[in-house]
Parts: sequence; C-alpha cells; structure tokens
Amino acid sequence: MRPSGRQTDEMRPVAIETGITRHAEGSCLIKCGDTHVLCTASIDERVPPWMKNSGLGWVTAEYGMLPRATHTRSRREAKNGQSGRTQEIQRLIGRSLRACVDRPALGERQIVVDCDVIQADGGTRCASITGGWLALRLAVKSLLKAGLVTSDPITDHVAAVSCGIYAGQPVLDLDYPEDSEAGVDGNFVMTGSGKLIEVQMSAEGSTFARHEMSTLLDLAEKGSETLIAAQKSASS
Repeated sequence: MRPSGRQTDEMRPVAIETGITRHAEGSCLIKCGDTHVLCTASIDERVPPWMKNSGLGWVTAEYGMLPRATHTRSRREAKNGQSGRTQEIQRLIGRSLRACVDRPALGERQIVVDCDVIQADGGTRCASITGGWLALRLAVKSLLKAGLVTSDPITDHVAAVSCGIYAGQPVLDLDYPEDSEAGVDGNFVMTGSGKLIEVQMSAEGSTFARHEMSTLLDLAEKGSETLIAAQKSASS
C-alpha cells in the first residue's frame, strides 16, 4: 500500500494554470499533488557571447527552491553559490527543453526558463520540466503572433515523471515519503511522440533487474501521456 493510498500506476492530481505572471512572455503554475512550481519563460533578443552570429537560438533554464518549500527553511542560494544539486537540475531542464526546439527556426535569440519551487513533495525537477515546457510554448506563441519567427520552432511536447520501486512494488510518480524510502528511483524525460530524452535511474541499498526497468518505463509512458494531456488542456 502506498502512503497516499494511490494505485501503483496512479499519478498525483495534476493541475496547470497559465498566465500567472504579468510580465513574462510565458508563465504557468504547475501542481503535481503537493509539489507546486512556478515556471516563467523570458525572451532575450541576445544570445550568449559564444553564440553570436551563429544564426541559432538558445534555450536555458534556472531552478531554485524557495526557502520554505520544504518542512524546514533552507537558505537562499546565490547564483555563484548554488549547490551541485541545483546546478545539475537546471542543466537537466535546459537539455530537456532544447531537445524539442528547432534552434535555426528560433532565430538568434535566447529564451530563459525559470523554475521556482514554491512547495516540494517529491518530483520537483520533473514538474519543472513539464511546466517549463508549457511556459516555453507560450513564449514561442508570442513570437509567432508578433511575426518575429516565421515557423514554429517547437517540434514536440516534453514532459517528465518519476518512477521507482517502493516496498518492492514498481510505482508511478513518487511523492516525498516514497522517494525518501524507495530502493530504486528514476526520472524519465519523454516527448509527446514517446521518445526518450533522458533517463536518470539509481538504486539505493538495493538493485533492480532489467524487467523491472522495463516496467518502470511502461509506467513512465503512462504518466507522460497524462502530463502531456494536461499541457494541451492548459494551452488550448
């Protein structure tokens, strides 16, 4: 039995609200159960110096957890003092989002996606990728509407979900009580067409068999379909 009472293949409730902030070209608040993440996408007509005159666009991400997003208050991280975990997560978000972007079609501009965790209950990086994609989608819509790009640079949906083995059972969408006790956990980043962008899996005090990994992948596909349906509903 899962602590939440959910079935092994049952997601937490997913809700996405768009247009959360006034100034960002794209924004949404994504709620995956008790994990809530504010995602914004900001268009910058400049690219990083090393990309000047390349004709290519760039998408990058920043991630942060607000001081009281967890049970105890954490200190704010200065950009030059970010933890290794924070840096790893924001690189993952950036890689995941760039996988669905036609960079020549975006033109020589940058879109920065900020993901700020308001409340954490497991799966914050996955919620950030899923919500970050929608914020990016909305920002690109503004470019298309303004005629600043002539073809849509977004090639597919991107969503991410966690899966793991908890109490000997493969389960979908781990919350914090499960994540902290799981013998195996993984994060799966997938496209709307069912392709994989990245898989992060590890065992903690346990091991896992190949057939168990296949089961977790099947669960991730089901979860990704749910998340992409939520993205489509929120952006329609």
